[in-house]
Amino acid sequence: MGSLIEELRRREAAARAEADRLRTRIEELSEDLARTEEQASRLSIAREEVARVLEEPAVAEPPDNARRAERQAGGEPRPASQAGTVTVPPWQEGAEASVLPRSYQDLLEVAADAGRPLRAGEFAAAAGLATDKAKVEGLRSKLKLLAAQGWLAGVPGGLFTLPDHSGKAAKPGK
Repeated sequence: MGSLIEELRRREAAARAEADRLRTRIEELSEDLARTEEQASRLSIAREEVARVLEEPAVAEPPDNARRAERQAGGEPRPASQAGTVTVPPWQEGAEASVLPRSYQDLLEVAADAGRPLRAGEFAAAAGLATDKAKVEGLRSKLKLLAAQGWLAGVPGGLFTLPDHSGKAAKPGK
């Protein structure tokens, strides 16, 4: 009977060794999967951004003589921020959102409809955009650009709202 017990111990040890080998392989495959999913996500974002950039018309810069006239009128114009061919001009008195690319106009409409400061994820959901982390981070970049150019106001806590162009940021609603 001793040989049967020894045979079972040997088989148990072999099964445990195989389980350890498979556990290690699962960990390796999980790491490979995470890297590949991250790469796929980045490529998807890049493809979508390139398609968006190619679809949106560029906003023309004012001619040099218009900039000179603006300087002579007492103001130093802020440079327009650019991402590829998409131009987001700085907000100026009397400026209409129609000078912005459509996707940026949509974000301003979401802010106006909300009537309160929103997080980037809330903008994404309200605009009918994807709300996964990578997409929301891309959207947050757009919101920060709009805020830097004066179209939106950043509110502490990572929130964005329409600014009160009379001198102070819009007050958060309830």
